[in-house]
Amino acid sequence: MRGARRLVLSDPTVLGNLLSSPLSPVWRPAPLFTCSQTREFTFTQVTLKCWWTKVYPLRSEFGKPNVSAGQSLANLMFQQVRSQNKDQRVKKVRTKVEKQEVEIHHGMTVASLAQAMNRDTDHIFEALLNTTLDLDSLEPASVLEEEWIKEVVTRSGMKYRWAKLSKSRERPNRDARRRPPADPSLLVPRPPVVTIMGHVDHGKTTLLDSLRKSQIVSTEAGGITQHIGAFLVQLPSGEKITFLDTPGHAAFSSMRARGASVTDIIILVVAADDGVMNQTVESIQHARKSKVPVIVAINKCDRPQADPQRVKQELLAHNVVCEEFGGDIQAIPVSALKGNNLLALAEATVALAEILELKAAPNGPVEGVVIESRTNRGKGPVTTAIVQQGTLKHGTVLVAGKTWAKVRFLFDENGRPVREARPSAAVEVVGWKDLPSAGELLLEVESEQRAKEVVEWRNYEEQRQKMVEEQSTIELKQKQHLEQYRKEREGLDHLSWRQRKSALYRANKSKFTRTSERTQSDELKLPLIIKGDVDGSVEAFLNILDSYDAQEQCQLEVLHFGIGAISENDVNMAEIFSGSIYGFNVEASKAVQQLAAKHGVPLHLHAVIYKLIDELKNELSAKLPPLTSENVLGEATVLATFDITVGKKKVPVAGCRVQKGQLDRRLKFRLVREQDAVWEGSLATLKHHKEDVLTVKVGMECGLSTEGNVEFRPGDIVVCFEDVKMPQVTSWDPGF
Repeated sequence: MRGARRLVLSDPTVLGNLLSSPLSPVWRPAPLFTCSQTREFTFTQVTLKCWWTKVYPLRSEFGKPNVSAGQSLANLMFQQVRSQNKDQRVKKVRTKVEKQEVEIHHGMTVASLAQAMNRDTDHIFEALLNTTLDLDSLEPASVLEEEWIKEVVTRSGMKYRWAKLSKSRERPNRDARRRPPADPSLLVPRPPVVTIMGHVDHGKTTLLDSLRKSQIVSTEAGGITQHIGAFLVQLPSGEKITFLDTPGHAAFSSMRARGASVTDIIILVVAADDGVMNQTVESIQHARKSKVPVIVAINKCDRPQADPQRVKQELLAHNVVCEEFGGDIQAIPVSALKGNNLLALAEATVALAEILELKAAPNGPVEGVVIESRTNRGKGPVTTAIVQQGTLKHGTVLVAGKTWAKVRFLFDENGRPVREARPSAAVEVVGWKDLPSAGELLLEVESEQRAKEVVEWRNYEEQRQKMVEEQSTIELKQKQHLEQYRKEREGLDHLSWRQRKSALYRANKSKFTRTSERTQSDELKLPLIIKGDVDGSVEAFLNILDSYDAQEQCQLEVLHFGIGAISENDVNMAEIFSGSIYGFNVEASKAVQQLAAKHGVPLHLHAVIYKLIDELKNELSAKLPPLTSENVLGEATVLATFDITVGKKKVPVAGCRVQKGQLDRRLKFRLVREQDAVWEGSLATLKHHKEDVLTVKVGMECGLSTEGNVEFRPGDIVVCFEDVKMPQVTSWDPGF
């Protein structure tokens, strides 16, 4: 009504146009009617008519009200007002109110949510009224669950969106770095670091024993070196040489490579009676890769079958040219057992060291290399290290790999404590928080806090690299899966989803396995727990396992590896996973051995590595199912066939003559006709001259009948055989 009234008052021409129509006679305006009462009712045509007749009463020319003319005018006014209101409603619908958008994330507190909504914390509490949440326990620092975060935003008339994962800010590199090159004027001469390399049992340790007047080889298991050792030898002339004795066995390739990377000179020991062997060639390759000069020591020249000249000629095939053939490599014949010509070898080493002009800075931060690491019962983690720069003292803070140490004690190769270690010295370092890996770079840092920063950074960097590799692997798997999915759906687009699902199921039916089949395949698995005395021993054992290539026969899985004696935790883990424990040069207490025997956990302890590998191969072979082979005991030829009556049943009988071996009724038989097997089973009877017999030998005639209806023909071959189960041997060959 207010809209119609505004329309009439604001635009009188509209009213004039309406009243000038033929339906409207002459009229006189009357004063406006004002209704004192306010009522809420629907605006309809009837109300408009009533309003119009009250406001502007129409009169005819005779002075009476013209009701029909007023109704017509009211109809026209109603149409215009309704169209105007309709336009206003359309405009009102189209004007959409934009809701405030709130960015939310997991773990938001009351205060952070209020800040994101641009409200105070009281607003959050008010929005959570009449909910099951205990408001008395809420504080501004309280963490809200995802459900309540959404509830607060929704009740506040806002909408939420999840915050995008922001890229992590790149952390500054806090790693420790090597010291810059020292001023040449501050460098002083240092003793050479010499590594003795060669094939196993060519006399490397005996040669070192003769140089330092000790008996190391007599204390080694199996008479072979299985650890890398560092020793300082002082010659009669006063010069000092740090020797590294590396294992020559094929299993310790990583140790030889580590020894070659930290050395100045390599003494290649070759037996005069054996000549160049596999590990000799490998040692030459390590020396060439590390660009280290070589001195050849032809050992065991005191033996009658020694031939040093043949050794020099064999070395030519590997580009090791001795001086007498025009090369620059010294070849010195020695006898380590009798001590012959050892002084000449030492003088050649010192002369080569002088040519190389080996120098180092005794001052400044310490740098070195971890040669070996182990766990000592009284000292804890212990490392054998060679100092390359600086002077190592008590209290020095070191970082190696992902662990650090504050040096508590220093020991020489004989176990005597020392105060400091200068460049080229080999010492045992005590004070590590964890055991570093052999081959790690040793760096000095300013403080323990700095050492923790370096270790934290290296752990972070390792985790980041691991995540990148895993992400690339996931993306590759997803790509392969998508390609396979698209390939499987090719040609199925015209089918309905039910038909497509059925077709895919039929195509992939062979991929599904029953629970019993999975259990059976899981049985062909050998979980291992490996323990060693030093880090290098465990590393050598793991390198051997890396060459395992018989996964189709039996899966080999390393559950855990570590350094130290066998513990009860190792036995319990092996019991849970039905695995075995292999210990190299470590011990197991009597209680641990009894626990392993009680739970049926195989415990293999050896001090010689190739014996440990032999036991592993035997256990792998024992896991494999036996192979069934057929052993033929005899053959007979069918000469004639006839039937005999047994009760009311006719039984076919074959008359045969044994051509090879013998027939045994208790074994299996096969009927062969024209090189095709037509029957296989057991005999019902075997007779010789109407007597039942168990065996018929070669040249004898017999009659036989089978269990079941079998048709014999003259000329058929009857084969007697048995199934023999043979133990299966693993196809893995570690190379020694």
